[in-house]
Amino acid sequence: MPGGRLTQKDRQQIALGLADNLPYAEIARRLERPTSTITREVMRNGGPTGYRADLAHRATERRAHRRKPASSRGAEPAALPHGRDPEAVAEYEERFTTVMMQSGLSNKMMARVMVCLLTTDSGSMTAAELVQRLQVSPASISKSIAFLESQSLVRRERDERRRERYVIDDSLWYQSMAASVRALTQQVEISRQGVGILGPGTPAAVRLENVARFLDFVAESLARATEQARDILYMSAEPNAEPNAEPSAEPSAEPNAEPNAEPTTPDSPATPSPDRG
Repeated sequence: MPGGRLTQKDRQQIALGLADNLPYAEIARRLERPTSTITREVMRNGGPTGYRADLAHRATERRAHRRKPASSRGAEPAALPHGRDPEAVAEYEERFTTVMMQSGLSNKMMARVMVCLLTTDSGSMTAAELVQRLQVSPASISKSIAFLESQSLVRRERDERRRERYVIDDSLWYQSMAASVRALTQQVEISRQGVGILGPGTPAAVRLENVARFLDFVAESLARATEQARDILYMSAEPNAEPNAEPSAEPSAEPNAEPNAEPTTPDSPATPSPDRG
């Protein structure tokens, strides 16, 4: 029945749709389900290439059986700050996780940890907090953090109680892009080393030189854009930030000045630049 739990027949239809390379939205339309339901079902049961209807159905039954004793202890979800809707937040985090996986974090647990930290106001959590929030083992959290840290996506620090916290900085994407530039630079260097080894002018060497030139250009452009973006687009969430603050007093207009004439005095206000926080 549309709107209820997915049945085994529904899961078979999902598997057929994936085999036909149908988008999630089309599969959802055929089953009269939200697209997010199909996305969540597929990603939690092997992904688009590993989804199996019978295995997914049995796994869902096992999860439901394990959850039954715990559900009687407290059905009321924990309240979220700022009046956030827990169901809307959970749905958003699931979609965010899917996007992160499609963007390169192929391991779902790593993507879930990343999204969890991103959507936490403090931007930091302890291992115990992540275990409780995601309902997974400490080993899963440790493995995920180790990978995210190796990619410059997360860093560790000690709080006042000497607990190790995992932190996402405001400069997260800057650090990530800088790591990408370093990786591209290494590829440029190794490609150019091959030119000398394989013999300049040979087909293989020409191919490697073209690779090196392309990646060198991309790395330089990405490095420049990353620096500019950090300087221009950085925003602050400080409560007293006033991004729409009124400009300072206007300069006195000349009696015969044209309405659209550009100001020529050095202290005239320039076009406001984006708020840097």
